Amino acid sequence: MKIFKKISQLQKWRKSQKKSIGFVPTMGALHAGHIELVKKAKKKSKLIVVSIFVNPTQFNSAEDLAKYPRTLENDLKMLKAAKVDAVFLPTEKELYPEGYRYKVMEEVESKILCGAHRPGHFEGVLTVVMKLLNIVKPDFAFFGEKDFQQLRLIQGMADAFFMDLKIVPVATVREKSGLALSSRNKRLSQQGLQTSRVISTFLKDKGLDAEEIKRKLLAHGFDVDYVEDHWNRRFVAAYIDGIRLIDNMRLR
Repeated sequence: MKIFKKISQLQKWRKSQKKSIGFVPTMGALHAGHIELVKKAKKKSKLIVVSIFVNPTQFNSAEDLAKYPRTLENDLKMLKAAKVDAVFLPTEKELYPEGYRYKVMEEVESKILCGAHRPGHFEGVLTVVMKLLNIVKPDFAFFGEKDFQQLRLIQGMADAFFMDLKIVPVATVREKSGLALSSRNKRLSQQGLQTSRVISTFLKDKGLDAEEIKRKLLAHGFDVDYVEDHWNRRFVAAYIDGIRLIDNMRLR
């Protein structure tokens, strides 16, 4: 497994490869959901590249950025076991040499759900993803449906800028309890983890409307950003233990 820290190193390697490349961008703190993305990538591509970069421009709070879990040693072990071909570990200076003066923006779907509650978040996401896709130049890039709004925006960006690759959605990976796997789950207390499992239970209950789910989450001690329906899916963002969790499920 090759490890690249410099863009120039990765680009030189990329130019020498004639096989199809699948790309999985991550912020580290890897779990089974990330490995599922790698497995899906292996079915479509001959070579797999994974990036690990905690992107500062998508965080709304310096405290949240500082507390984001970082488990690089374990991440690299997991990727090696998954037989990933190359890992890209850029620094902030490497990816933002201009200091984040240039940004990718979307003016409609980025203004709802997480975009409404985290101003500037999706500008940071789209900008860093554009940079990474331009560096890696994959044939396929894989994104989880847990971040469904993000997935839609990245698909839209790739189409709008005529990018020569395919964005591939991958179904949310869950615990047996139904809780969506997330790097942020690692920051939950045992009680918070237990409580968080009701999110998927309420989402699966077709007898509940969005407002009823919101009331139930509040009754369980959550601070709720939203429970809303869009694109034939129901979306939840709520805090427990001060940790923001998101999930969504298809309505019909």
